[in-house]
Amino acid sequence: MLDDAVRNMQQHQVRIEQRVIIRVSPAPPRARTQMMADLPRRPMPRSFAEVEHGDCVDIDSIMGVQPTRDNRLLMFTRQRQIIAASLEQSCTASAFYAGFYVEQNEDGRLCVARDQLQSRAGAACQVAGFTRLVAASQ
Repeated sequence: MLDDAVRNMQQHQVRIEQRVIIRVSPAPPRARTQMMADLPRRPMPRSFAEVEHGDCVDIDSIMGVQPTRDNRLLMFTRQRQIIAASLEQSCTASAFYAGFYVEQNEDGRLCVARDQLQSRAGAACQVAGFTRLVAASQ
């Protein structure tokens, strides 16, 4: 009985960490076709203008992404908005042809100069700024 009192107690420690990674991918062709079929039959605007947008976008609102030739990512939102994300100079938007991953923050937002986009091809870039594309009046 005294042996049990003198013996060191063994303690075990367990650390549980949770990390959430969100994947944003281009919409499959079938989904794009369906979205286009659901649009009202009216003339589409021929040009777009860019307006200021805040420094953050809700990650949950992003439905799809598409790289552009001018080294930006067009993000399509559930609110039927198009957000253009400019990437830092050392990045190429074409690396994000298959979408991107982003680690979710506590606020659930993707922000300029804070969050890093990871392409499926291995590139890692930060967003330098956001603008919103709106139909230009003719």
